[in-house]
Amino acid sequence: MPAGIRVTVTFPTPPGCPVAEFSEAADATVDSVTTTVASADSANTLSEFLVDAEAVPDDCERTPVFAYADRRVYRVDHDADCPCVCLGEYDTPVHRYFADGETLELVFHARDFELLQTVVGELRERFPDVDIQRLVRAPTGGASQDTVFVDRGKLTDRQLEVLRTAYEMGYFEQPRGANATEIADELGVSPSTVTEHLLAAQSKLLQDVLERGS
Repeated sequence: MPAGIRVTVTFPTPPGCPVAEFSEAADATVDSVTTTVASADSANTLSEFLVDAEAVPDDCERTPVFAYADRRVYRVDHDADCPCVCLGEYDTPVHRYFADGETLELVFHARDFELLQTVVGELRERFPDVDIQRLVRAPTGGASQDTVFVDRGKLTDRQLEVLRTAYEMGYFEQPRGANATEIADELGVSPSTVTEHLLAAQSKLLQDVLERGS
């Protein structure tokens, strides 16, 4: 079976995406989106999304295309400056949106690592503030588990040094081969500094292992 990769990326500010711009203007969270994204030269690049009716202010400039009892459906056009269109150009449509007025999170699927590198490179070229949050490889060979890519780049140089030293000295073994005081002596720092860096490093790496909204 093909070993595709699920990719989660975030943008710190709405980068020309009309869904994110609506979220920011209306101060409403958008997380239910249906998208039709074609190539950049196509006129049929549309998204529809649901928003709680109470979350939309009375002075919202957009008019809903449909109204449920407690939700409203809005439709927006994307243009070439939107990351959603960028993904559509590589046949990797957006699988999931989350926009809360401050960040835009997109999830998409790449069929292989080569395509992933191409798409991520293009996103970085067009949107320098993009942050690759998470990469998950699809199960292969009948395995029920998925493979998680852990981003060591999240760690500071000092956190990585402390984590590596702790690992090499057997801190994570049972029974432990070294304690925080011995690691601190090896690095020339205080035991509290070792503990602080280890906790920070483990927290960052666990964010990759324990995916939000998996």
